[in-house]
Amino acid sequence: FDPAAPTRLIRLIPLNFFPYLKADCIHIVRSIGVGFRLLRYKKIKPFYSVLDRFLDRVRRHPDKTFIIFEGRQYSYGEVDRRSNKVARALQAEAGLREGDTVALFLPNEPCYVWIWLGLAKLGCPAALLNFNIRSKSLLHCFSCCGAKVLIVSPELQDAMEEVLPSLREQGISVYLLSDSCSIKGISSLSDKISQASDRPLSRDLRANVGIRSTALYIYTSGTTGLPKAAVVTHERVWAGCFIQSLCGITADDVFYVNLPLYHSADKRSVIAGITIVLRRKFSASQFWEDCREHNVTVMQYIGETMRYLCNTPKKDNDKNHKVRIAIGNGVRSDIWSEFLNRFGNIHVRELYAATEGNIGFINYTSKIGAVGRANFVHRFFFPYTFIKFDIDKEEPIRNSEGLCIKAAKGETALLVGRITWRSPFIGYAGDKQQTEKKRLQDVLRKGDLYFNSGDLLRLDSDNFVYFQDRVGDTFRWKGENVATSEVADILTMAPGILEANVYGVKVEGHEGRIGMAAVTIKEGEHFDCSGTYKQVVSYLPAYARPRFIRIQACLEMTGTFKMKKVRLVEEGFNPAHIRDRLYFLDTEKKTYVPLTDEIYRAIASLEIKL
Repeated sequence: FDPAAPTRLIRLIPLNFFPYLKADCIHIVRSIGVGFRLLRYKKIKPFYSVLDRFLDRVRRHPDKTFIIFEGRQYSYGEVDRRSNKVARALQAEAGLREGDTVALFLPNEPCYVWIWLGLAKLGCPAALLNFNIRSKSLLHCFSCCGAKVLIVSPELQDAMEEVLPSLREQGISVYLLSDSCSIKGISSLSDKISQASDRPLSRDLRANVGIRSTALYIYTSGTTGLPKAAVVTHERVWAGCFIQSLCGITADDVFYVNLPLYHSADKRSVIAGITIVLRRKFSASQFWEDCREHNVTVMQYIGETMRYLCNTPKKDNDKNHKVRIAIGNGVRSDIWSEFLNRFGNIHVRELYAATEGNIGFINYTSKIGAVGRANFVHRFFFPYTFIKFDIDKEEPIRNSEGLCIKAAKGETALLVGRITWRSPFIGYAGDKQQTEKKRLQDVLRKGDLYFNSGDLLRLDSDNFVYFQDRVGDTFRWKGENVATSEVADILTMAPGILEANVYGVKVEGHEGRIGMAAVTIKEGEHFDCSGTYKQVVSYLPAYARPRFIRIQACLEMTGTFKMKKVRLVEEGFNPAHIRDRLYFLDTEKKTYVPLTDEIYRAIASLEIKL
């Protein structure tokens, strides 16, 4: 396949009448090429996995820099050897065998990569735990994937010790990445890794791993309840890796990774043959200095990170960098435009996808505001449709025959993807009920089966796709999904709170929705500002804590006893328009305080950071 062929052909076509034809053709040709590659990998015996791809890269250029982290460089060869040591240490100490699941509770650091690769060499799936979760959520996330081994970073030791008694009751082996550990029930691992051999491991250890075998468990809040372990097969990992090819990224690029490695997006960069600049966490002040120092050509983002970059003081050298592609999701149109005007002509590749889903989009044209573009090839291989949705009832609208109704172009609608052998929906580990909830039957014809994305999107007359909102009991803040029922459960354990209706509200100048809760108080009691603050801080990550509390006499219910949220969301948190008492979570005073007009104006003018 000649990658330049579609470009030469398109030069002959008058693009004035078809402004997106060139981008469409290039993307379609790339998509077909990627499809054939995946088909070839499926047929290779034994199965050719992303690990085999990585090992090929090691053989081709063992000395090429793979990871740059805090002034240290790690070559492909060194990462390979370190992963061999990890695999041998875990094989000897934990008795790991093919198919055993291992949970990783680690921050962003290079060992995350070689531990994951080491597990892959043993044929063991990795469960990637969000390092922000605590207590009940942490225990749940660990238990639902069926893991028998947990690997923990020393900096997360305190969070792990909170659930250690429960882990010990279940017979879970806990390993700390340190040279020694005196805590009963926890074994050190770093010392065993350093003593292990770095000789290559036999392929026979993963002989039964195939294209549909589980590679990872990645956690998503989905539509309700505690985080769910989305089953990610090797086929899905391959598909995720191919996104880089579709975006025009090559092995010569340098990829800046500053978002958590437990996110699904970051697995793409591990086997692509590129150099990764890894940071522990995002830093707006250091971002462009890092890009210049390491000649970064590809960056990742979520909407919030682009806004943070635009909010930094302007400098004369803002456009002095080599970044050419930005990959991510969730950026607002105004921030997108501001980002380009300030930092130069960077090709923004906005994506839409769900970790567990079977349909996604790529905005390969850089059309500002769109999350993707519909074309016939994409729809042929991954059938999907947009259907009418009743927001108040939170269910698809059906006709007299019981079938869903296709939405017209320009209409906000629910995205659903047909479940086929090419686009399967595997579901969630240990949660059949939630898996079935995401399956939608009798959509366009009796007996068909679709994946319910839970997202409202809009397809315009030019076939661009725009994200509109999330459905039901989930909202997104700080790049994380927040499950409202989990937050409500935590709130109702706070002193004096009887019921809680949790939802997300928009804040001007911010992406996503911030947490708010309407609550009722037990008879004869009052709202305990300090007690509620301690409860949410102790049991919820920062992004999930309700920043606003609304006290109501009773919570409004639907006819089926579901809590109504639509009106509450629309009313927001402006004290000038709401008669109910309102409170604001003040992180400096470490308590909830009455939400005054002054505080509201400070939030609206961005004086108070959320």
